Amino acid sequence: MDYKLKIKIQYKMKRILFTLIAVLFFIPLQEINACTSAIITGKATPDGRPLLWKHRDTGTLDNRIEYFDKSKDRNIKYAFIGLVDSPKETKEAWMGTNEVGFSIMNTASYNLNDEESPVQDQEGVVMYNALATCRTLADFEKMLSKMKFPTGVEANFGVIDAEGGAAYYEVSSKDWIKVDANDPAIAPEGYLIYTNHSFTGKMNKGMGYIRYVSASDIFRDRFVKNQPMTVQWIFNSLSRNFYHSLLDINLAENPEAAPGGWFIDQDFIPRKSTSASSVVKGVLPGENPELTVMWSIVGYPPVSVAVPLFVKSGKDLPAQVVARGENSEGLNPKNCEICDLSMARKAGVFPVSRGNGGKYFRFDLLWNREGTGYIQRLAPYEEAIFDTFNPIIEKWYKKGSVDLSELSELYSKMDIGAAVR
Repeated sequence: MDYKLKIKIQYKMKRILFTLIAVLFFIPLQEINACTSAIITGKATPDGRPLLWKHRDTGTLDNRIEYFDKSKDRNIKYAFIGLVDSPKETKEAWMGTNEVGFSIMNTASYNLNDEESPVQDQEGVVMYNALATCRTLADFEKMLSKMKFPTGVEANFGVIDAEGGAAYYEVSSKDWIKVDANDPAIAPEGYLIYTNHSFTGKMNKGMGYIRYVSASDIFRDRFVKNQPMTVQWIFNSLSRNFYHSLLDINLAENPEAAPGGWFIDQDFIPRKSTSASSVVKGVLPGENPELTVMWSIVGYPPVSVAVPLFVKSGKDLPAQVVARGENSEGLNPKNCEICDLSMARKAGVFPVSRGNGGKYFRFDLLWNREGTGYIQRLAPYEEAIFDTFNPIIEKWYKKGSVDLSELSELYSKMDIGAAVR
């Protein structure tokens, strides 16, 4: 081997090892109940329809989609679909959309409350109640104003409605503040990004600062590359993106930065604690709200695929994303197929459980030069889903309604679960 080349390789490996050692200092700060999110108004999308994105990180990794029927519960004014924790029977939702086009999600905030509240972790309850009763942002604001204090909440709620409303609400145990995504003084480029701190909270407190910078860099880079801000762009450029802003590396562009294929699971947008990623695509003002679609990746996004969901489907949602029920065949009947399958695949990506082994992952199983990583192999399956549904959804926009028979036929013909088997 050429002497200079050998020295260059040794130097590069030393830099990689130094980087890994540096990352170790951040491990104790790993957040479990943390998320990355964005509101993208129609100003920034190709067709003028808003997007609401939540990339969920949580300690409860078993998720499913559930339909909530207003005819079965008098407290539900509007039927809705939501991302829920599989093991729980509580009335909570962690992202969702209802039949009148009101959609909501949240990220935990760690810099709003001055002291620990006697009531905690009510964010899922708030979102469940909002989906069940709210039509507009104004309805949600009335709901917040009527909440009893302490609220048991410390979160940023992202909301869009069918009338063009789009805003984050920074809600503490004592009060709330609206951050309007349609205000050009606040969101001049038509979007807002939130992770796990609030901008009206205590400065330099909270979590998610590295992920916030990473997401911001990716959004800015989109403008340079002139990429359309679509649902697919969000999933491919954010939900499965292993770019780290502090270390200034993108593992997909430089997989050699992961020695032997290994890297440390810290401060990337997709992480071991990621349980799902969803994007609600809203409607234009005056458009039929039933055309609102919630594209959902249930499970760890790098090893799962997106599925389009409509409230109008009612209980006829794709079988792969709802509870298995009686057909569980020995598996947990409350879990869904896609989440179970992605969890099994994810176990190979995070194969070490003893000691600190759980903090390391096999990036080479997700992405590699040979093109055999899970992200690369699953891409054609997801692309086929978008290619199948997008033209039909465009046709429904022109028609002004969702064709249930056509939707049911698409669901029955497409074996969505095959993409993650």
